[in-house]
Amino acid sequence: MSEPAFDSRGRLNRRRFSSALALSPLAAALPTQAQAATATVGQPAPDFSAQDTSGKAHKLSDFKGKLVVLEWTNPGCPFVVKHYGGNMQALQKEFTAKGVVWLAVNSTAREAADYQAPAQLAGWMKGKAGAPTATLMDEPGRVGQLYGAKTTPHMVIVSPQGVLVYAGAIDSIASARESDIRTATNYVRQGLSEALAGKPLSVATTRAYGCSVKYRSA
Repeated sequence: MSEPAFDSRGRLNRRRFSSALALSPLAAALPTQAQAATATVGQPAPDFSAQDTSGKAHKLSDFKGKLVVLEWTNPGCPFVVKHYGGNMQALQKEFTAKGVVWLAVNSTAREAADYQAPAQLAGWMKGKAGAPTATLMDEPGRVGQLYGAKTTPHMVIVSPQGVLVYAGAIDSIASARESDIRTATNYVRQGLSEALAGKPLSVATTRAYGCSVKYRSA
């Protein structure tokens, strides 16, 4: 019988973590398509490297020791527009101020109608007063497929130990209506608050909703 990733108090099982780490793709800077959709809640988060909109490279493993949020985004998606009416920016500012690393990821293929070049995407984020730590370009779709991102937004939380602890929707109401934000349970705020308090997440997986990620055709 295999050991659980966490003990009864929500603490990382270091022996299980070390064993899983040896078998995971953490050593790969750029995952291949064959490694797609390998991310699993409760297991080490697969490492990746991607450039931000200014051309600077970022690796997930560079942020070991910190909580990390991955946010799949696409300015052309009405569900993204809903949350960038102020909700997403508020989350970014609230939690980066507490030391959380927030990486917005755009996996939209270059040939897609709503693709934005790095400078354009950076301008959109600035115009919306977005405050992620970095906005990453993932035109080949490697990072998105590695994490099984199917919609925008799609949210992931990685623990300071490098374990994937949440994956799914930003909140509990799957609509494009901004008015629904007020009454929805925000799973990201809830999960980050619990993690920062040293508690296990009460909700670890949900079904993400939004527009389909416009991956590059094979």
